[in-house]
Amino acid sequence: MWDSHCHLNLIDLQPYGGRVEAVIEQARQAGVVGMICIGVDLASQDAVMALAHTHEEVYASVGVHPCHLAGSLPERERLLHYAQQPRVVAIGETGLDYHHEPEAADLQRQSLLLHIELAKQLDKPLVIHTRQARADTLALLRQAGERAGVMHCFTEDWETAKAALDLGFYISFSGIVSFKNAEDLREVARRVPDDRLLIETDSPWLAPVPHRGKSNCPAWVADVARCVAEVRKVPLDTLIETTSANTRRLFRLP
Repeated sequence: MWDSHCHLNLIDLQPYGGRVEAVIEQARQAGVVGMICIGVDLASQDAVMALAHTHEEVYASVGVHPCHLAGSLPERERLLHYAQQPRVVAIGETGLDYHHEPEAADLQRQSLLLHIELAKQLDKPLVIHTRQARADTLALLRQAGERAGVMHCFTEDWETAKAALDLGFYISFSGIVSFKNAEDLREVARRVPDDRLLIETDSPWLAPVPHRGKSNCPAWVADVARCVAEVRKVPLDTLIETTSANTRRLFRLP
């Protein structure tokens, strides 16, 4: 299976003897064949790139998270430089987050448009984060036209999912789908079409049941897969085959 969204460079390596190789080996033993390591700011992009360049299971994205803008737009030329490197398969994580930084809404919208422009230029899919900003997020994506991408760590309602699907986006579920109070989200997971469904960890955050409260890791995407398979009433192997094929298709992976 694939972990379609993780932050390997931000995982606490102390429990793994200080070695990211141990994290990757744990994932491999759990059946994970690949991981997309997602960029959240330019300061850490070199670390993301190094992981992708030195581990055959790891690919990279390039972007600046809406909560990492630090008061200014990302430097377009630096984004472009990183985005053109080998093993970069997506633009983002980008999007809008009015929960944590509503005061930066205007800047976030400008940054999202910058990332959309870059994705168009390079013909790469977008990785979208949205929190308490569904209307503005969808409005800007509609303005940009139909665009391949993924609504990552999806937590919104079915109407939002349907609008994103209509724009050509995939819907990715994290460990949140396994939380006790997430029945509404599980209903969305039941309804997403087979060919638009992804799974992820968003590690090191949002560890799924039965690991809640711990630092998350890519190996636990297996627990997300089990939960989504149960919700959709399909065999686990089928769910893994479906989401793996979707990840490879979206990110144009071998």
